[in-house]
Amino acid sequence: MRLNVNPTRMELGKLKSRLKTATRGHKLLKDKTDEMIRRFSEIIREDKALRDSLETEISLTLKKFSLARTLASKSDVELAFAMPAVSVEIDCDVKTVMNVPVPKLTLNKSENKGKYPYSFGFLTEEADVAVDAAGALIEKMVKLAELEKATAMLAEEIEKLCGNYLSFYDAAAPIVTADSIDFDKVFSASRYDRGGEDDYIHCPFNKEEYEHFINELINAESAVVHDFDVYEGCMPIEKLAKRGLDAPRFGPMKPVGLVNPKTGHRPWACVQLRRENSQGTMFNLVGFQTNLKFGEQKRVFSMISGLENAEFVRYGVMHRNSFINSPKLLNADYSMRTCPNIFFAGQITGVEGYMESASSGILAGINAVRYAEGKEPLILSQFTMMGALSRYISDETVESFQPMGANFGILPPIEPKIRDKKERYAALAKRALNSLN
Repeated sequence: MRLNVNPTRMELGKLKSRLKTATRGHKLLKDKTDEMIRRFSEIIREDKALRDSLETEISLTLKKFSLARTLASKSDVELAFAMPAVSVEIDCDVKTVMNVPVPKLTLNKSENKGKYPYSFGFLTEEADVAVDAAGALIEKMVKLAELEKATAMLAEEIEKLCGNYLSFYDAAAPIVTADSIDFDKVFSASRYDRGGEDDYIHCPFNKEEYEHFINELINAESAVVHDFDVYEGCMPIEKLAKRGLDAPRFGPMKPVGLVNPKTGHRPWACVQLRRENSQGTMFNLVGFQTNLKFGEQKRVFSMISGLENAEFVRYGVMHRNSFINSPKLLNADYSMRTCPNIFFAGQITGVEGYMESASSGILAGINAVRYAEGKEPLILSQFTMMGALSRYISDETVESFQPMGANFGILPPIEPKIRDKKERYAALAKRALNSLN
C-alpha cells in the first residue's frame, strides 16, 4: 500500500507509531493462531482417543445385551426395559477456548426406582452387567458430542484467521502429461490475445467431432454417486452435457475469443488445458470435473483432439475431501509460513496416497526436530519424488490447488528427451538417486 505523506518530523513520528502498533497487532494475531492450532490439535487427539474407546466399549456392551437376551425370553426382556429406571438431562452451557465460544455439556442423572428397571428375580445377573455397561457409556457419548462440536467451531475460527485455508473440495479434473499431448493438433493462445499463451493449450473441435464427443460423453458409464451436494461450479461435465447439446460449448468448452492459427478460424468448440505446475510438465483439463469410471474417462477423453494418446497422471474424481490450501500456507519443509514451528503432514497437506502421506510425515517429523535444534530444514531435490511433492504443495504459482499423488509428471523433464517410456523412467530414477549424493 502506498502512502502520500508530508516529509515532516511530525508525520514521521505518526508513521513510526502506526508501524509499532501494526507490528504488535501482527504478533498478537500470530500468537493467537499458534495457540489456537495447538489447542485444536489437543482436542482432535482427545476426540479420536475417546471415539476409538467408545467404539470398542459399545461393541462389548452389545455383546453383553445379546448374552442377557439368550438367558431370558423376548417378552421378559421387552417388559423389563419398558420403563426406564434412570432419567437423564443434559445442561448445555458455553465455555471459551482462545475467545472462541464452544459448548460445555453436563450430564445429570436421577434414579426413579433404583438402579435397574426390573426386580432382581426377573432377569439374570448378565442383564445387570449389560445395564451397568450401557450406563457408563452415556457420559462418554455426551463428552464426545461436546468435543465434536468444539472441533468444528475451532476449525471455523482457524479458517477465518488463516484466510480460508481449511476448505472442502468436491471435484477434481483429470491431469495429463505434457509429453503425451500431440502438439501438431493443438494450439497455444489466450482469449482475445490478452497474453499468457504458454499457460493454456486448446484442443479444437469441429461441429461433427463435437457432437460425436458429447454423445459418447452423456452415454458413458458413471461411478456410484455418493450422497453429497455438488456445487454448480463443480458440476460433472457429463451432467452439464445432459442439459443440452450446446451447454458445454457455452461453458468450459466455449471457443469465444480464440482463433486456431492452423486454420485461421474460430473452432466450433475447445477443450482448454491449463498448466498444472510451474515446470509445465502437466496440464489440467479445465472444467472437466467428472464422475465417470476411470476406464470411461480414458476412452471418452482420448477422443479430444490432441489427447488421443494422452497419459493420465490423475483421473477426475467426485468426492468430499478436506485439506488445507498448502501453496498459500506451507513451506517446502511442511511448516507454516506464518508459524514456522507448526508442521502439517499427511493427506491434509494435499498429498494423495499412503506412501505420499507417509513421506510427508517423515519429512515433517525430521524438519520439526531440526527446527527445535536450530538447524536448517531438510528439503530434498526436486528430482526426487518426495522433493517434487513437497515443492508442488508449496508452489505459490498453483492457484486451483488439488491433491496430488506420486507420478512422473511432477518431476522436471529429463534432457535430452527419451522417447521410450521404460528408458525414460529408468533415467529419471537414476537422476533422483544421483541428486541424493
